[in-house]
Amino acid sequence: MKRPPLLFLNVLIVATCGLIYELLAGTLASYVLGDSVTQFSLIIGIYLFAMGVGSWLSGFIDKGLARRFVDIELAVAILGGFSAPLLFISFSRVSYFYAVLYFVVFAIGVFVGLEIPLLLRILKDKVEFKQLVSRVLAFDYIGALLASILFPILFVPRLGLIRTSLVFGMLNACVALWGTWLLQPLIKSGIVALRIRAVVVIVLLLVGLIYANKLTSLAEDEMFADEIVYTKDTPYQRIVITRGRAGFQLFLNGNLQFSSTDEYRYHEALVHPAMLLANNPKRVIVLGGGDGLALREVLKYPSVERVTLVDLDPDMTNLSTRFPLLAKLNERAFEDPRVQVVNEDAFVWIEENTEQPYDAAILDFPDPNSFSLGKLYTTRFYRMLKAKLAPDASVSVQSTSPMFARNSYWCIIRTLEAAGFVVRPYYTAVPSFGLWGYALARTSPFEIPRHPPAGLRFLNDQTLVAMFTLSSDIGPVPVEINRLDNQALVRYYEGEWRRFE
Repeated sequence: MKRPPLLFLNVLIVATCGLIYELLAGTLASYVLGDSVTQFSLIIGIYLFAMGVGSWLSGFIDKGLARRFVDIELAVAILGGFSAPLLFISFSRVSYFYAVLYFVVFAIGVFVGLEIPLLLRILKDKVEFKQLVSRVLAFDYIGALLASILFPILFVPRLGLIRTSLVFGMLNACVALWGTWLLQPLIKSGIVALRIRAVVVIVLLLVGLIYANKLTSLAEDEMFADEIVYTKDTPYQRIVITRGRAGFQLFLNGNLQFSSTDEYRYHEALVHPAMLLANNPKRVIVLGGGDGLALREVLKYPSVERVTLVDLDPDMTNLSTRFPLLAKLNERAFEDPRVQVVNEDAFVWIEENTEQPYDAAILDFPDPNSFSLGKLYTTRFYRMLKAKLAPDASVSVQSTSPMFARNSYWCIIRTLEAAGFVVRPYYTAVPSFGLWGYALARTSPFEIPRHPPAGLRFLNDQTLVAMFTLSSDIGPVPVEINRLDNQALVRYYEGEWRRFE
Protein backbone atom coordinates (compact mmCIF):
# COMPACT_ATOMS: atom_id res chain seq x y z
CA MET A 1 0.00 0.00 0.00
CA LYS A 2 1.65 3.25 -1.20
CA ARG A 3 -1.13 5.79 -0.73
CA PRO A 4 -0.47 7.59 2.59
CA PRO A 5 -1.21 11.09 1.19
CA LEU A 6 -4.73 10.00 0.24
CA LEU A 7 -5.28 8.61 3.71
CA PHE A 8 -4.23 11.95 5.18
CA LEU A 9 -7.04 13.43 3.11
CA ASN A 10 -9.32 10.94 4.87
CA VAL A 11 -8.22 12.47 8.18
CA LEU A 12 -9.26 15.89 6.92
CA ILE A 13 -12.70 14.64 5.88
CA VAL A 14 -13.22 12.65 9.08
CA ALA A 15 -12.35 15.67 11.25
CA THR A 16 -14.60 17.99 9.23
CA CYS A 17 -17.56 15.60 9.38
CA GLY A 18 -17.12 14.95 13.07
CA LEU A 19 -17.22 18.62 14.01
CA ILE A 20 -20.14 19.25 11.65
CA TYR A 21 -22.20 16.63 13.52
CA GLU A 22 -21.30 18.27 16.83
CA LEU A 23 -22.30 21.72 15.52
CA LEU A 24 -25.55 20.28 14.17
CA ALA A 25 -26.40 18.76 17.53
CA GLY A 26 -25.61 22.00 19.36
CA THR A 27 -27.60 24.12 16.91
CA LEU A 28 -30.59 21.79 17.01
CA ALA A 29 -30.49 21.69 20.80
CA SER A 30 -30.46 25.48 21.05
CA TYR A 31 -33.20 25.67 18.39
CA VAL A 32 -35.66 23.35 20.11
CA LEU A 33 -34.63 23.93 23.73
CA GLY A 34 -33.65 27.59 23.60
CA ASP A 35 -30.89 27.57 26.25
CA SER A 36 -28.06 27.63 23.71
CA VAL A 37 -25.24 28.48 26.14
CA THR A 38 -25.84 25.48 28.39
CA GLN A 39 -26.54 23.10 25.53
CA PHE A 40 -23.48 24.02 23.47
CA SER A 41 -21.26 23.74 26.55
CA LEU A 42 -22.64 20.30 27.43
CA ILE A 43 -22.50 19.03 23.87
CA ILE A 44 -18.90 20.14 23.36
CA GLY A 45 -17.90 18.54 26.65
CA ILE A 46 -19.72 15.27 25.95
CA TYR A 47 -18.36 15.10 22.40
CA LEU A 48 -14.74 15.64 23.48
CA PHE A 49 -15.08 13.15 26.33
CA ALA A 50 -16.61 10.61 23.93
CA MET A 51 -13.68 11.08 21.53
CA GLY A 52 -11.38 10.22 24.42
CA VAL A 53 -13.44 7.11 25.13
CA GLY A 54 -13.21 6.15 21.46
CA SER A 55 -9.45 6.61 21.44
CA TRP A 56 -9.18 4.39 24.52
CA LEU A 57 -11.41 1.72 22.97
CA SER A 58 -9.26 1.66 19.83
CA GLY A 59 -6.55 -0.01 21.92
CA PHE A 60 -8.72 -3.13 22.14
CA ILE A 61 -8.82 -3.56 18.35
CA ASP A 62 -5.86 -5.76 17.44
CA LYS A 63 -6.81 -7.32 14.11
CA GLY A 64 -8.33 -6.18 10.84
CA LEU A 65 -7.61 -2.50 11.43
CA ALA A 66 -8.44 -1.49 7.86
CA ARG A 67 -11.76 -3.36 7.88
CA ARG A 68 -12.68 -1.89 11.27
CA PHE A 69 -11.88 1.59 9.99
CA VAL A 70 -14.32 1.16 7.08
CA ASP A 71 -16.99 -0.29 9.39
CA ILE A 72 -16.64 2.61 11.81
CA GLU A 73 -16.79 5.12 8.96
CA LEU A 74 -20.09 3.59 7.82
CA ALA A 75 -21.42 3.71 11.38
CA VAL A 76 -20.57 7.41 11.59
CA ALA A 77 -22.23 7.96 8.22
CA ILE A 78 -25.50 6.37 9.33
CA LEU A 79 -25.64 7.86 12.83
CA GLY A 80 -24.26 11.28 11.91
CA GLY A 81 -26.17 11.53 8.64
CA PHE A 82 -29.52 10.82 10.24
CA SER A 83 -28.74 12.64 13.50
CA ALA A 84 -30.53 15.89 12.59
CA PRO A 85 -33.77 14.22 11.41
CA LEU A 86 -33.67 11.90 14.43
CA LEU A 87 -33.24 14.75 16.93
CA PHE A 88 -35.84 16.94 15.25
CA ILE A 89 -38.45 14.18 15.28
CA SER A 90 -37.53 12.95 18.76
CA PHE A 91 -38.04 16.38 20.31
CA SER A 92 -41.70 16.50 19.35
CA ARG A 93 -42.51 12.84 19.97
CA VAL A 94 -40.66 11.56 23.05
CA SER A 95 -40.43 12.78 26.63
CA TYR A 96 -36.77 11.75 27.03
CA PHE A 97 -35.31 14.01 24.34
CA TYR A 98 -32.27 14.90 26.46
CA ALA A 99 -31.31 11.22 26.65
CA VAL A 100 -31.59 10.87 22.85
CA LEU A 101 -29.59 14.06 22.29
CA TYR A 102 -26.71 13.15 24.58
CA PHE A 103 -26.63 9.54 23.37
CA VAL A 104 -26.33 10.64 19.74
CA VAL A 105 -23.56 13.12 20.58
CA PHE A 106 -21.73 10.55 22.70
CA ALA A 107 -21.99 7.78 20.10
CA ILE A 108 -20.74 10.00 17.27
CA GLY A 109 -17.88 11.18 19.48
CA VAL A 110 -16.87 7.59 20.28
CA PHE A 111 -16.85 6.60 16.61
CA VAL A 112 -14.87 9.68 15.57
CA GLY A 113 -12.47 9.04 18.44
CA LEU A 114 -11.90 5.52 17.12
CA GLU A 115 -11.11 6.65 13.57
CA ILE A 116 -7.97 8.75 14.06
CA PRO A 117 -6.04 6.21 16.21
CA LEU A 118 -6.87 3.44 13.72
CA LEU A 119 -5.56 5.53 10.83
CA LEU A 120 -2.40 6.28 12.81
CA ARG A 121 -1.83 2.57 13.34
CA ILE A 122 -2.56 1.76 9.71
CA LEU A 123 0.01 4.34 8.54
CA LYS A 124 2.69 3.73 11.19
CA ASP A 125 4.73 1.43 8.95
CA LYS A 126 4.40 3.71 5.90
CA VAL A 127 5.40 7.10 7.32
CA GLU A 128 8.10 8.17 9.76
CA PHE A 129 6.57 8.60 13.23
CA LYS A 130 7.42 12.32 13.52
CA GLN A 131 5.87 13.06 10.12
CA LEU A 132 2.91 10.79 10.80
CA VAL A 133 1.84 12.51 14.02
CA SER A 134 2.42 16.04 12.72
CA ARG A 135 0.49 15.43 9.48
CA VAL A 136 -2.43 13.61 11.06
CA LEU A 137 -2.89 16.28 13.74
CA ALA A 138 -2.45 19.07 11.20
CA PHE A 139 -5.15 17.63 8.93
CA ASP A 140 -7.36 16.99 11.96
CA TYR A 141 -7.21 20.64 13.06
CA ILE A 142 -7.59 21.94 9.49
CA GLY A 143 -10.76 19.86 9.19
CA ALA A 144 -12.10 21.37 12.40
CA LEU A 145 -11.36 24.87 11.08
CA LEU A 146 -13.12 24.17 7.78
CA ALA A 147 -16.19 22.84 9.58
CA SER A 148 -16.43 25.78 11.96
CA ILE A 149 -16.16 28.33 9.13
CA LEU A 150 -18.31 26.65 6.50
CA PHE A 151 -21.08 25.42 8.81
CA PRO A 152 -22.63 28.84 9.58
CA ILE A 153 -21.60 30.58 6.35
CA LEU A 154 -22.40 27.99 3.70
CA PHE A 155 -23.99 24.75 4.84
CA VAL A 156 -26.84 25.85 7.12
CA PRO A 157 -27.98 28.85 5.02
CA ARG A 158 -27.77 26.88 1.74
CA LEU A 159 -28.77 23.39 2.80
CA GLY A 160 -30.55 23.71 6.13
CA LEU A 161 -29.84 21.58 9.19
CA ILE A 162 -31.34 18.32 7.97
CA ARG A 163 -29.78 18.43 4.49
CA THR A 164 -26.40 19.34 5.98
CA SER A 165 -26.60 16.29 8.23
CA LEU A 166 -27.48 13.96 5.34
CA VAL A 167 -24.89 15.40 2.96
CA PHE A 168 -22.09 14.88 5.45
CA GLY A 169 -23.35 11.39 6.19
CA MET A 170 -23.02 10.66 2.47
CA LEU A 171 -19.52 12.14 2.53
CA ASN A 172 -18.57 9.77 5.37
CA ALA A 173 -20.02 6.83 3.45
CA CYS A 174 -18.10 7.82 0.32
CA VAL A 175 -14.90 7.94 2.39
CA ALA A 176 -15.68 4.40 3.56
CA LEU A 177 -16.23 3.22 -0.02
CA TRP A 178 -13.08 4.99 -1.19
CA GLY A 179 -11.22 3.41 1.70
CA THR A 180 -12.00 -0.07 0.40
CA TRP A 181 -9.74 0.74 -2.57
CA LEU A 182 -7.06 2.64 -0.65
CA LEU A 183 -6.84 -0.09 1.99
CA GLN A 184 -7.51 -3.06 -0.29
CA PRO A 185 -4.12 -4.73 0.36
CA LEU A 186 -4.85 -4.69 4.08
CA ILE A 187 -8.50 -5.75 3.90
CA LYS A 188 -7.92 -8.72 1.59
CA SER A 189 -11.08 -10.86 1.94
CA GLY A 190 -14.73 -9.80 2.05
CA ILE A 191 -14.06 -6.52 0.31
CA VAL A 192 -17.05 -6.88 -2.03
CA ALA A 193 -19.43 -7.17 0.93
CA LEU A 194 -17.90 -4.01 2.45
CA ARG A 195 -18.44 -2.11 -0.79
CA ILE A 196 -22.03 -3.28 -1.03
CA ARG A 197 -22.68 -2.06 2.53
CA ALA A 198 -21.13 1.29 1.69
CA VAL A 199 -23.29 1.64 -1.42
CA VAL A 200 -26.42 0.73 0.58
CA VAL A 201 -25.61 3.40 3.16
CA ILE A 202 -25.04 6.00 0.43
CA VAL A 203 -28.37 5.10 -1.19
CA LEU A 204 -30.23 5.35 2.15
CA LEU A 205 -28.76 8.77 2.83
CA LEU A 206 -29.49 9.87 -0.74
CA VAL A 207 -33.13 8.85 -0.31
CA GLY A 208 -33.18 10.85 2.94
CA LEU A 209 -31.73 13.84 1.09
CA ILE A 210 -34.38 13.60 -1.64
CA TYR A 211 -37.13 13.57 0.98
CA ALA A 212 -35.45 16.12 3.27
CA ASN A 213 -38.36 18.54 2.95
CA LYS A 214 -40.79 15.87 4.10
CA LEU A 215 -38.52 14.98 7.02
CA THR A 216 -38.34 18.64 8.03
CA SER A 217 -42.11 19.03 7.72
CA LEU A 218 -42.68 15.84 9.71
CA ALA A 219 -40.57 17.23 12.54
CA GLU A 220 -41.77 20.83 12.51
CA ASP A 221 -45.44 19.99 12.06
CA GLU A 222 -45.27 18.39 15.50
CA MET A 223 -43.54 21.45 16.98
CA PHE A 224 -46.01 24.06 15.75
CA ALA A 225 -49.73 24.06 16.34
CA ASP A 226 -50.69 25.69 13.02
CA GLU A 227 -49.82 25.02 9.41
CA ILE A 228 -46.32 26.09 8.35
CA VAL A 229 -46.57 28.45 5.38
CA TYR A 230 -43.02 29.81 5.14
CA THR A 231 -39.54 28.67 6.20
CA LYS A 232 -36.09 30.07 5.63
CA ASP A 233 -32.66 29.16 7.00
CA THR A 234 -30.41 32.21 7.14
CA PRO A 235 -26.79 32.54 8.33
CA TYR A 236 -28.19 33.77 11.64
CA GLN A 237 -31.44 31.95 12.39
CA ARG A 238 -34.31 29.80 11.12
CA ILE A 239 -37.41 31.75 10.20
CA VAL A 240 -40.75 29.92 10.38
CA ILE A 241 -44.19 31.41 9.76
CA THR A 242 -47.33 29.49 10.67
CA ARG A 243 -50.91 30.36 9.84
CA GLY A 244 -54.13 29.45 11.61
CA ARG A 245 -57.69 30.68 11.79
CA ALA A 246 -56.84 33.70 13.91
CA GLY A 247 -53.89 34.88 11.80
CA PHE A 248 -50.20 34.10 11.38
CA GLN A 249 -47.25 33.77 13.76
CA LEU A 250 -43.53 34.39 13.26
CA PHE A 251 -40.96 32.13 14.96
CA LEU A 252 -37.19 32.63 15.06
CA ASN A 253 -35.24 29.52 16.03
CA GLY A 254 -38.46 28.03 17.37
CA ASN A 255 -39.25 31.05 19.60
CA LEU A 256 -42.47 32.99 18.99
CA GLN A 257 -41.76 36.61 18.01
CA PHE A 258 -45.32 37.77 17.43
CA SER A 259 -48.83 36.72 16.52
CA SER A 260 -50.67 38.90 14.02
CA THR A 261 -53.73 38.68 16.29
CA ASP A 262 -52.32 40.65 19.22
CA GLU A 263 -48.95 42.07 18.13
CA TYR A 264 -50.44 45.58 18.16
CA ARG A 265 -50.58 45.49 21.98
CA TYR A 266 -46.87 44.65 22.17
CA HIS A 267 -45.72 47.19 19.58
CA GLU A 268 -47.93 50.07 20.69
CA ALA A 269 -46.66 49.59 24.26
CA LEU A 270 -43.05 49.41 23.07
CA VAL A 271 -43.00 52.42 20.76
CA HIS A 272 -45.44 55.13 21.84
CA PRO A 273 -44.23 55.90 25.38
CA ALA A 274 -40.76 56.68 24.02
CA MET A 275 -42.07 58.66 21.06
CA LEU A 276 -44.35 60.74 23.30
CA LEU A 277 -41.58 61.35 25.82
CA ALA A 278 -39.25 62.52 23.03
CA ASN A 279 -41.78 65.28 22.14
CA ASN A 280 -41.98 65.49 18.34
CA PRO A 281 -38.84 63.50 17.54
CA LYS A 282 -37.26 64.02 14.13
CA ARG A 283 -34.55 61.35 14.06
CA VAL A 284 -35.39 57.91 15.41
CA ILE A 285 -33.39 54.69 15.59
CA VAL A 286 -34.97 51.21 15.79
CA LEU A 287 -32.59 48.46 16.86
CA GLY A 288 -33.87 44.98 16.00
CA GLY A 289 -37.48 44.90 14.89
CA GLY A 290 -36.71 43.50 11.44
CA ASP A 291 -40.38 42.59 10.96
CA GLY A 292 -41.20 46.30 10.53
CA LEU A 293 -43.99 46.35 13.13
CA ALA A 294 -42.26 48.75 15.54
CA LEU A 295 -41.32 50.80 12.48
CA ARG A 296 -45.01 51.02 11.56
CA GLU A 297 -45.78 52.66 14.91
CA VAL A 298 -42.85 55.10 14.67
CA LEU A 299 -44.01 56.32 11.26
CA LYS A 300 -47.36 57.42 12.72
CA TYR A 301 -45.66 60.58 13.99
CA PRO A 302 -45.63 63.46 11.43
CA SER A 303 -42.56 65.00 13.07
CA VAL A 304 -40.37 62.04 12.09
CA GLU A 305 -38.00 62.95 9.28
CA ARG A 306 -35.73 59.90 9.31
CA VAL A 307 -35.81 56.43 10.85
CA THR A 308 -32.76 54.17 10.86
CA LEU A 309 -33.56 50.49 11.45
CA VAL A 310 -30.59 48.27 12.33
CA ASP A 311 -31.16 44.52 12.10
CA LEU A 312 -28.46 41.92 11.55
CA ASP A 313 -30.37 39.63 9.20
CA PRO A 314 -31.24 40.91 5.69
CA ASP A 315 -33.57 37.94 5.22
CA MET A 316 -35.61 39.31 8.10
CA THR A 317 -35.81 42.89 6.85
CA ASN A 318 -36.65 41.61 3.35
CA LEU A 319 -39.30 39.19 4.62
CA SER A 320 -42.14 41.57 3.75
CA THR A 321 -41.29 41.26 0.06
CA ARG A 322 -41.57 37.46 0.24
CA PHE A 323 -44.55 37.22 2.57
CA PRO A 324 -47.26 39.73 1.55
CA LEU A 325 -49.30 39.26 4.74
CA LEU A 326 -46.42 40.73 6.74
CA ALA A 327 -46.20 43.69 4.34
CA LYS A 328 -49.89 44.30 4.92
CA LEU A 329 -49.48 44.00 8.69
CA ASN A 330 -46.57 46.44 8.88
CA GLU A 331 -48.37 48.76 6.43
CA ARG A 332 -45.44 48.57 3.98
CA ALA A 333 -43.28 50.49 6.43
CA PHE A 334 -40.05 49.58 4.64
CA GLU A 335 -41.25 51.39 1.50
CA ASP A 336 -41.49 54.74 3.32
CA PRO A 337 -38.77 57.09 1.96
CA ARG A 338 -37.94 58.20 5.51
CA VAL A 339 -36.66 54.70 6.38
CA GLN A 340 -33.05 53.59 6.12
CA VAL A 341 -32.29 49.90 6.72
CA VAL A 342 -28.86 48.82 7.97
CA ASN A 343 -28.05 45.10 8.08
CA GLU A 344 -25.26 45.00 10.64
CA ASP A 345 -24.62 43.85 14.18
CA ALA A 346 -26.19 46.59 16.33
CA PHE A 347 -23.33 46.40 18.84
CA VAL A 348 -20.70 47.10 16.18
CA TRP A 349 -22.84 49.65 14.35
CA ILE A 350 -23.55 51.72 17.47
CA GLU A 351 -19.85 51.79 18.29
CA GLU A 352 -18.85 52.96 14.80
CA ASN A 353 -21.82 55.17 13.85
CA THR A 354 -21.00 58.88 13.50
CA GLU A 355 -24.39 60.24 12.41
CA GLN A 356 -26.18 63.09 14.17
CA PRO A 357 -27.75 62.37 17.57
CA TYR A 358 -31.10 60.59 17.67
CA ASP A 359 -34.18 61.92 19.44
CA ALA A 360 -35.63 58.50 20.27
CA ALA A 361 -34.39 54.90 20.30
CA ILE A 362 -36.59 51.80 20.18
CA LEU A 363 -34.79 48.60 21.22
CA ASP A 364 -36.70 45.56 19.98
CA PHE A 365 -34.07 42.83 20.28
CA PRO A 366 -34.92 39.15 20.76
CA ASP A 367 -34.80 37.88 24.33
CA PRO A 368 -31.26 37.46 25.77
CA ASN A 369 -31.02 33.66 25.46
CA SER A 370 -27.39 33.65 24.27
CA PHE A 371 -24.19 35.63 24.83
CA SER A 372 -24.44 37.17 21.35
CA LEU A 373 -27.83 38.64 22.29
CA GLY A 374 -26.95 39.27 25.92
CA LYS A 375 -24.22 41.75 24.88
CA LEU A 376 -27.02 43.99 23.53
CA TYR A 377 -28.35 44.38 27.09
CA THR A 378 -25.04 45.24 28.77
CA THR A 379 -23.81 48.47 30.39
CA ARG A 380 -21.27 48.75 27.57
CA PHE A 381 -23.97 48.74 24.89
CA TYR A 382 -26.25 51.15 26.76
CA ARG A 383 -23.39 53.60 27.29
CA MET A 384 -22.50 53.50 23.60
CA LEU A 385 -26.17 54.10 22.79
CA LYS A 386 -26.35 57.02 25.23
CA ALA A 387 -23.46 58.68 23.40
CA LYS A 388 -25.51 58.63 20.16
CA LEU A 389 -28.61 60.29 21.66
CA ALA A 390 -29.67 63.92 21.90
CA PRO A 391 -29.70 65.35 25.47
CA ASP A 392 -33.46 64.83 26.02
CA ALA A 393 -33.79 61.71 23.90
CA SER A 394 -35.91 58.80 25.11
CA VAL A 395 -35.28 55.05 24.95
CA SER A 396 -37.67 52.11 25.20
CA VAL A 397 -36.45 48.55 25.62
CA GLN A 398 -38.36 45.29 25.35
CA SER A 399 -37.37 43.56 28.57
CA THR A 400 -38.90 40.04 28.63
CA SER A 401 -41.62 39.04 31.11
CA PRO A 402 -41.58 40.47 34.66
CA MET A 403 -43.85 37.59 35.67
CA PHE A 404 -42.04 34.56 34.20
CA ALA A 405 -38.51 36.01 34.21
CA ARG A 406 -38.56 38.48 37.06
CA ASN A 407 -34.80 38.47 37.70
CA SER A 408 -34.10 38.94 34.00
CA TYR A 409 -36.52 41.87 33.81
CA TRP A 410 -35.03 43.71 36.77
CA CYS A 411 -31.52 42.94 35.59
CA ILE A 412 -32.29 44.92 32.42
CA ILE A 413 -33.77 47.79 34.46
CA ARG A 414 -30.78 47.98 36.83
CA THR A 415 -28.30 47.69 33.96
CA LEU A 416 -29.87 50.68 32.21
CA GLU A 417 -29.61 52.62 35.47
CA ALA A 418 -25.97 51.60 35.89
CA ALA A 419 -25.31 52.96 32.40
CA GLY A 420 -26.56 56.40 33.46
CA PHE A 421 -30.26 56.33 32.53
CA VAL A 422 -33.25 57.27 34.64
CA VAL A 423 -35.63 54.36 34.12
CA ARG A 424 -39.35 53.79 34.60
CA PRO A 425 -40.39 50.12 34.29
CA TYR A 426 -43.76 49.25 32.79
CA TYR A 427 -45.65 46.28 31.38
CA THR A 428 -48.74 45.18 29.55
CA ALA A 429 -50.64 41.98 28.81
CA VAL A 430 -50.08 40.38 25.41
CA PRO A 431 -52.24 37.22 25.13
CA SER A 432 -49.61 35.33 23.10
CA PHE A 433 -46.93 35.97 25.73
CA GLY A 434 -48.69 36.78 29.00
CA LEU A 435 -47.43 39.79 30.97
CA TRP A 436 -44.65 41.49 29.04
CA GLY A 437 -42.24 44.07 30.36
CA TYR A 438 -40.54 47.17 29.01
CA ALA A 439 -38.26 49.94 30.19
CA LEU A 440 -38.67 53.64 29.39
CA ALA A 441 -35.49 55.63 29.93
CA ARG A 442 -33.91 59.04 29.60
CA THR A 443 -30.77 60.64 31.02
CA SER A 444 -32.80 63.03 33.22
CA PRO A 445 -35.90 62.52 35.42
CA PHE A 446 -39.25 62.55 33.65
CA GLU A 447 -42.98 62.11 34.18
CA ILE A 448 -45.10 59.44 32.54
CA PRO A 449 -45.95 60.69 29.02
CA ARG A 450 -49.57 61.29 28.09
CA HIS A 451 -51.90 61.65 25.08
CA PRO A 452 -50.99 58.90 22.60
CA PRO A 453 -52.08 59.44 18.99
CA ALA A 454 -55.72 58.90 18.14
CA GLY A 455 -56.70 55.74 16.34
CA LEU A 456 -54.50 53.26 18.24
CA ARG A 457 -56.10 49.89 18.89
CA PHE A 458 -54.86 49.50 22.46
CA LEU A 459 -53.26 52.58 23.99
CA ASN A 460 -55.20 55.56 25.32
CA ASP A 461 -54.59 57.92 28.22
CA GLN A 462 -55.91 55.47 30.81
CA THR A 463 -54.08 52.36 29.60
CA LEU A 464 -50.85 54.31 29.09
CA VAL A 465 -50.73 55.50 32.70
CA ALA A 466 -51.88 52.12 34.05
CA MET A 467 -48.93 50.33 32.41
CA PHE A 468 -46.52 52.04 34.82
CA THR A 469 -48.20 50.67 37.97
CA LEU A 470 -46.49 47.40 38.90
CA SER A 471 -48.10 44.89 41.25
CA SER A 472 -46.16 43.36 44.15
CA ASP A 473 -45.54 40.02 42.43
CA ILE A 474 -43.58 41.64 39.61
CA GLY A 475 -41.87 44.31 41.71
CA PRO A 476 -38.12 44.83 42.18
CA VAL A 477 -35.80 42.03 43.26
CA PRO A 478 -32.03 42.15 43.99
CA VAL A 479 -30.04 41.37 40.82
CA GLU A 480 -26.58 41.69 39.33
CA ILE A 481 -25.75 44.25 36.66
CA ASN A 482 -25.33 42.74 33.19
CA ARG A 483 -21.82 43.45 31.95
CA LEU A 484 -19.84 42.11 29.02
CA ASP A 485 -17.54 40.16 31.30
CA ASN A 486 -20.24 38.40 33.33
CA GLN A 487 -23.40 38.15 31.15
CA ALA A 488 -25.49 37.76 34.30
CA LEU A 489 -28.66 38.38 32.31
CA VAL A 490 -28.16 35.30 30.14
CA ARG A 491 -27.75 33.16 33.26
CA TYR A 492 -30.91 34.61 34.79
CA TYR A 493 -32.85 34.14 31.58
CA GLU A 494 -31.84 30.51 31.02
CA GLY A 495 -32.57 29.54 34.60
CA GLU A 496 -35.98 31.21 34.70
CA TRP A 497 -37.39 30.11 31.36
CA ARG A 498 -36.12 26.54 31.73
CA ARG A 499 -38.77 26.05 34.42
CA PHE A 500 -41.47 26.27 31.76
CA GLU A 501 -40.03 23.78 29.26
